[in-house]
Order: sequence, then structure tokens, then C-alpha cells
Amino acid sequence: MEKSLLSILLDTQRGGEQSILATLKFAILPIAKVFTMCFMGCLMASKYVNILPPNGRRLLNGLVFSLLLPCLIFSQLGRAITLENLLEWWYIPVNILMSTISGSLIGFVVACIVRPPYPYFKFTIIHIGTGNIGNIPLVLIAALCRDESNPFGDSDKCSQDGNAYIAFGQWVGAVVLYTYVFQMLAPPPEEIFDSLEEEKLPITAPVNAVNNAVPEQVPLLTPRKPEAIVLESSKRGKIISQLHYLVEKLKLKRIFQPPITASILAIVIGTVPFLKQLILTDDAPFFFFTDSLLILGEAMIPCILLALGGNLIDGPGAGTAKLGFRTTAAIVFARLILVPPAGLGIVTLADKLGFLPKGDKMFKFVLLLQHSMPTSVLSGAVANLRGWGKESAAVLFWVHIFAVFSISGWILLYLGLLF
Repeated sequence: MEKSLLSILLDTQRGGEQSILATLKFAILPIAKVFTMCFMGCLMASKYVNILPPNGRRLLNGLVFSLLLPCLIFSQLGRAITLENLLEWWYIPVNILMSTISGSLIGFVVACIVRPPYPYFKFTIIHIGTGNIGNIPLVLIAALCRDESNPFGDSDKCSQDGNAYIAFGQWVGAVVLYTYVFQMLAPPPEEIFDSLEEEKLPITAPVNAVNNAVPEQVPLLTPRKPEAIVLESSKRGKIISQLHYLVEKLKLKRIFQPPITASILAIVIGTVPFLKQLILTDDAPFFFFTDSLLILGEAMIPCILLALGGNLIDGPGAGTAKLGFRTTAAIVFARLILVPPAGLGIVTLADKLGFLPKGDKMFKFVLLLQHSMPTSVLSGAVANLRGWGKESAAVLFWVHIFAVFSISGWILLYLGLLF
């Protein structure tokens, strides 16, 4: 009796050790794979190889953003989503909004404490508050689910469900990015270079300029455009001008990027049974189209990591000098260390309130990942558009370097809580 009890205790201890080792394996190996592929991209972009120069990386980023990522989103999300799932997944967009709000509040507190140099107060809040909810989670899910012994079960279902959950929240991230982030990163009034400067430009020559001009240069007749006047006076012209103003004001062209369009199409087609059986299912007449998109989508992960690794070859540059060591370190620390615990509390509260599907551990894991990612690469693109390119590049460089270690720790914690 004692022997059998002792053997049971020993077996339990061995099982605990194996579970800890398995958890360490699934927490560290995905990051190791990401780091290896990024290192390859960095090597290809180095001066010794120079296969991925800046123009090549720009083209590769454009290929990923415009083709490969939309293919992955459409094929994975469309095949996984149904009308019932659409009602069950409602908390994913809410979680992204909560992540942005909580991260921005933490960023505001950190900015008040650190007091970044002028005019980087809002810049600090944004780079702490906005995380990468698309590319990096997709890479981690792919690396985690590739192992057949992963804790989430079947590799194909693990990958499909994880990618579908991540893709479902992409459109919310884009709306946040091109509304809230775009406005917060507006340059100071004395440095505005976009629409306000264009409004100051005179459309026609002012009267004083005409009076002070040389007589030979003054036109005898003021040129008139009767066609434009008729168009503006017409009702149709007013409607067109109002629609054009609305599109420009709401930044609809920036919001409806290819990944967002792919998400909308996948949701529409995936929730309509007739269209889904026509295109997305394995026995569909047009499944060859979806299968082609699946093949293209598989190339997204290595391409985005090669491009990310290549972008890190340039280093922090002059951006760190402008921000200062204190501000840069505060952004990295707050984004990677302070924001994830707040996200863990938010997701845990939502689970206790019954907002999450019961028994779906992948769903909860994806929600936790959305709070634990480094600063969004697309926020760096918006910062570059608004004139903060060097500073944002420095932040992205350091935050992705240290994210290799922080994400491993958070994944280890999340898998321990889930399993």
C-alpha cells in the first residue's frame, strides 16, 4: 500500500515536471522561431549580403500588407466564422478598445511622471497605448500551433481558430489607428505641415499683389471658369463635393485598407451559408480560389518577419537622442511590463462576467495576447506620416528587441493559468 502510494506521488511529481517543461517549451519556442526569422531578415539586410535594401524592404512590406495578409485573413476568418460565432465573438472588438483605453491611461500616467521633452507627451501616450494586434499574434499562433503536441489540440483547428480570432479584430484596430492615433500624433501648431498649411495658400492672387505688380504683368481680364461655376451651383456638384469632404474628413480611404476590406468580405461571405458553400468550404465549386489564397497567406509569416528583421538593421538612429534615454526606457517598460497585467485583469473580469465563450481557451489566450504585444508597427507608419518617423523608429527598435524576452514570460504565465 505504501509502495503504491509512493509510486503515485513520484508519478505525479514527474508529471508536474513534464508539464512545466512543456509549458516552457511552448512559451519559448515560438519566440525563438520569431527571433530566428528576424535574424535572417537582419542578415539579408546587412551590408555583407544586401539582398534586402531599404527599397526592397519597403516593397516586401507593401506586398505583405496589400496581398499576403488580406489573403490570410479572408481564407482563415471566412472558413471559421459563422453567424453563431459572430454573436459569440463580440467581445474581441471590445477587448481591443479596452486595451487601447487602459494602455493610453497607463501612458498618460507614465508621461506625467517621466515628463518627456516637448512635444513628445502625446507621442509617449500613443506608443504605450497601442499594441500590435495583428502581425505578431498571427506569427506566435502559427509558431505555437505548428507543434502537434501543442496544448490547444489539433494543429489545423488551433491555427484556424487563432487566426480567425485575431483577424476578427483587425478592423477595430484600423479604425482606432486612423482616427484616435492619427489625431493624437498631430504635430504642434507651429509645425503643422498638412491640411492647415494648404488652407493658408491663396487660391487666386490677392488684390494688393495685383496692384503692386508690374503693369505689363497684370492680366487685362480675370480668368473665369464657367464650367466649374455651373458645376458648383448645381445640386449634383454640391452632393459630390459634400461626399468628397466627408470621405476626406473621416479618412475613409485610410480606414478601408486591404486587410480591413478582406475582414469585411470574410465576415459577409462566411456568415451567409450559400456564399460560404459556394466559395469557402472544401467541396465548394470555387474552392480553388480559396485554396490559392491559403497558399499565398502562408507566405505572410516569413515575409513579415524578414521585413521586420531587416528594418531593425538601421538601429535606433537619431530618434533615441531626440526622445532621450529616460523617455524611451519608460515607453518600453510601460508597454511590455505595465500594460499586460492590466489586460490580464480586464480579461479575467470579462470571463467572470460571462462575456467569453465557455471552455474556449484559445479565445481567452488571444485576448491576453492582444494586451501583451509590443507597440504597433502601423502606429509607426502613422507617426511617419505625421512627421515623427525617426522617433517612432527608435521606439519600435527597442520595444521589439526587449519584447523577445517579455512575451516569453507572459506566454509562460498565460499557459500556466489556462492549463
